[in-house]
Amino acid sequence: MPTVGLLTLEIYIAGITSLKEKRGVVKPLVARIRHEFNVSVAEVEDQDQLGHTVLAIAAVSASRDYVHGLLERVVQSVAAWRLDAELVDYTIELL
Repeated sequence: MPTVGLLTLEIYIAGITSLKEKRGVVKPLVARIRHEFNVSVAEVEDQDQLGHTVLAIAAVSASRDYVHGLLERVVQSVAAWRLDAELVDYTIELL
């Protein structure tokens, strides 16, 4: 039975004064996550709020352990990358 993993990342972006600036931080972050981990990524909350966003990352595999490990690696990488975005909180759900 396939497992769907859903990772929700709450991200704070300091010093943003416009939505255009926010997009300039969020879009490269989304692209980097997609490229490095081959997962689906979408901005799902607070699109119109400056300085804060929520990203959802989804992955599917036959192995529960693989999906959970992959999503944990995404969290560790986002937290370690030196970006203008700071990881505030996250949740992982396996369906």
